[in-house]
Amino acid sequence: MSRRHFRAGGLSLRVAPRALLTGLVLLLVAATVTVFAIGTGRYELSPAEVLRTLAGEGPPGAEFIVVDLRLPRALDGLLVGCAMGMAGAVFQSLSRNPLGSPDIIGFGSGASVGALVAIIVLDAGAPQTAFGAVCGGFATAAAVYLLAWKRGVHGHRLVLVGIGASAVIGSVTSFLYVRADIGKAAQAATWMIGSLNGRGWSDVWIAAAGLAALTPVILVYGRRLTLLEMGDDTAAGLGVPPERTRLVLLAAGTGLTAMAVAAAGPIPFVALAAPQLARRVTRAPGPNVLPAALMGAALVTCADWTTQRISDSTILPVGVVTGVAGGLYLAWLLIRERRAGRV
Repeated sequence: MSRRHFRAGGLSLRVAPRALLTGLVLLLVAATVTVFAIGTGRYELSPAEVLRTLAGEGPPGAEFIVVDLRLPRALDGLLVGCAMGMAGAVFQSLSRNPLGSPDIIGFGSGASVGALVAIIVLDAGAPQTAFGAVCGGFATAAAVYLLAWKRGVHGHRLVLVGIGASAVIGSVTSFLYVRADIGKAAQAATWMIGSLNGRGWSDVWIAAAGLAALTPVILVYGRRLTLLEMGDDTAAGLGVPPERTRLVLLAAGTGLTAMAVAAAGPIPFVALAAPQLARRVTRAPGPNVLPAALMGAALVTCADWTTQRISDSTILPVGVVTGVAGGLYLAWLLIRERRAGRV
């Protein structure tokens, strides 16, 4: 694949034109769908009216609908999609397995349990829920990493241990439901599907904080991630410490997953599908972290707009659409991996 190099003083930037074009198209798609989604609802607004309202020149009464009610939901979906797509790219690259996404190997489930403890047991608000999700995610990541360790962490072993951990966490989730009163159980059940309904600016700031803190870490370690895909021996021979790099990237990916779960619940299959779709579109080697993030944003915004178009109200969670589409994608991926002799 052709790449172009740009130099300015002592800095050098290598750009793949197809990947750059793909990123711009995905960004345009996500932005366009977001504008349409903001205008969808009982109080319909055209895309032009939405843009004028965001610029402070909308029709009477539109500012409250757009800025206070619908914009936080739209931005939350964009940011959560970016975080899930990026985290999925990191985990799939580290495990060298297309099934190695955080929602398959249990890291997302661990973050969900941590958030559920905050919601059901502690009756916590958004900041405490975010902290619970981060604690649950990191505790699960540490347990999976230690259980998968055997003179290093092999990708398939990480996936298998993670699937087992996800099953155990599912039992803990069921126990929390049984112990909760009916009101909190219903609230938690809706949240566990993955929903953007009723999201406010506090949720947006949670997702934005996670991306702002952890995206630079992942981008800095992006080249090392590419070298790790070649194997630990090759990476070590090129001056990259495999386990230290893996730990940093696992921590960053887990943090992104936890913050995304705290901001919108565990929206299923976005972290699984976004990196794979991004690779197929860009046709570029390596983890494709930024295209995966933009693909995740496009998937979540498109799914959210779909839920608004097929439902008269905003009750239907976005996770229903991603779950159906992701389940079909997972079935196709398993068939493909079996035919290739990898599962």
